[in-house]
Amino acid sequence: MFTGIIEEKGILKTIQRDSKSASLVIGANTVLKDSKIGDSIATNGVCLTVTNMTATTFTVDVMYETLNRSTLGSLKRGETLNLERALRADARLGGHMMSGHVDDMGTLVASKDQGIATLYTFETTADITRYITQKGSIGISGVSLTVIDVSDSSFSVSVIPETKRETTFGTLSIGSKVNLEVDMIAKYVEKLLKPHKEKNTLNKNFLKENGYI
Repeated sequence: MFTGIIEEKGILKTIQRDSKSASLVIGANTVLKDSKIGDSIATNGVCLTVTNMTATTFTVDVMYETLNRSTLGSLKRGETLNLERALRADARLGGHMMSGHVDDMGTLVASKDQGIATLYTFETTADITRYITQKGSIGISGVSLTVIDVSDSSFSVSVIPETKRETTFGTLSIGSKVNLEVDMIAKYVEKLLKPHKEKNTLNKNFLKENGYI
């Protein structure tokens, strides 16, 4: 599990691709402390397993599904990456619970300064926005952010200067792709209730029997 509080920006040192996978060597500092082979490090919001380490780098393998569903498939050498080690049980939860399992990608379509902050608007699909709610949380390339507004095809977030400096938000431009992870609770609730909805048993009696009213 992760929190969406980025610990540092890493640099993609090398990338080796074949037709259905890739291996990334990432330069880092902070996330290497207390890490070992087999540990998980969220890379632009994607949970990846460390397969090798040096004093200044770590290596991860990326499978076909991840390359297709995230921005990792289009990475280039020298790009900066948001990095976060897996959450420890005794750590503070500063953002929100994230799994590092990317749901889809979004596209930056607008950027506007609002006082000290910057308002970013991202375009995505209705399959994603159905799980996004105003003032709820969303993971964008591994960064935990609060939703300002949402429609069927887009949503917006506000980013403070500190977040822009410490994450890849400072490098985004119109058309940039980002990884999106929606609130996992919303997805589980929908799946659990789906059979009742299909059978038309999601009604007042059901809610009362299960302690909701």
